[in-house]
Amino acid sequence: MELTELPRIKKISGRHLHRCWISVPHVTQFDEADITELEAFRKDQKAAAEQAGVKLTFMPFLLKAVAGALAQMPTLKASLAADGESLVMKHYTHIGVAVDTPNGLVVPVLRNVDRKGVFDRARELMELSGKAREGKLLPGDMQGGVFSISSLGGIGGTAFTPIVNAPEVAILGVSRSEMKPVWDGKEFAPRLMLPLSLSYDHRVVDGADGVRFTTLLSSLLGDIRKLLL
Repeated sequence: MELTELPRIKKISGRHLHRCWISVPHVTQFDEADITELEAFRKDQKAAAEQAGVKLTFMPFLLKAVAGALAQMPTLKASLAADGESLVMKHYTHIGVAVDTPNGLVVPVLRNVDRKGVFDRARELMELSGKAREGKLLPGDMQGGVFSISSLGGIGGTAFTPIVNAPEVAILGVSRSEMKPVWDGKEFAPRLMLPLSLSYDHRVVDGADGVRFTTLLSSLLGDIRKLLL
């Protein structure tokens, strides 16, 4: 048996997550999004992205779709006031993205996601992820978020229950996408399905709005043309 000290990042994040877990009444809503066309479009744009000097992953598209869903359902990017009696509505869309580093999980924040193009979001994500893995994030890089995304799709898994990053009221978890037979009304067709896990603060978001949000997000991801509206 050996006693090993936790890395500093895990000590800090662990205390914060523990406070969030015991103070926020969590509910997690599970859903799936059909990203078949979106993934095909992403692959078609890879060459153009490389010429622009960016690596075009799925995350910049997910960020755009989440920003669009939050614009239609702004309660999910609000926060509960200290007195617990009112909501603080946010008129900006700064989204935190959890990054796995050798020393633990950190959540840098991308600013004004709704105002940037896909290549700009990809570039900013690359820069922040690089700083995170090199341990060069500044405190300001991890502050001001209104919503968080935790993606484990690159590792595996089918679903999980992410912990709300208070004072935010919701966090989206995404797992590994998988080809599945989906009934289209006439026959089963192979579709690429993305598992979604939305955890939310039940004091602010009820079950009906939780499923409305995942349904809306699935709709935006399923038809990339809606991301332009």
